Amino acid sequence: MDTQKATFGAGCFWGVEAAFAAMPGVTATAVGYEGGSQENPSYKDVCTQDGQPNRGQPTHVEVVEVDFDPEKIGYGQLLDAFFQLHDPTTMNRQGPDWGTQYRSAVFFHSPEQEAEAKAKIEALNAEGRFEPKKIVTQVVPAETFWRAEDYHQRYLEKRGLASCHI
Repeated sequence: MDTQKATFGAGCFWGVEAAFAAMPGVTATAVGYEGGSQENPSYKDVCTQDGQPNRGQPTHVEVVEVDFDPEKIGYGQLLDAFFQLHDPTTMNRQGPDWGTQYRSAVFFHSPEQEAEAKAKIEALNAEGRFEPKKIVTQVVPAETFWRAEDYHQRYLEKRGLASCHI
């Protein structure tokens, strides 16, 4: 089986991971951090800046890394789920969670993923899906995925929960 990776930032990663993990064709998921400059950040590092809640300078994004079998599920289907799982029109906020770690982001792993993500955003904006707002999702190259602490992995599943507040 030849798998591919997709990485998405859609707010708090617990519910997003659970949703992707339940999709047929997804072979593995992991939550972590991407898009910042700090090496091997911790949850505390991502959520705070100078000891204060992170409300300022961009840092890592809480992300879900998805391994998928492209013979069973397409990247476009993952993008569809991503845009249904969160509000891509809010800058640095998802529901009650706010800070730059909650920004909406697609971290692409290939030029094809980049083109497909940008085309999806253009199409959603053109059809007015989120009017009167526009999508603010960043589409940026995947760099280093820093796996979150073990207690964050499959967080909802470990607690017998189906979803969180988002």
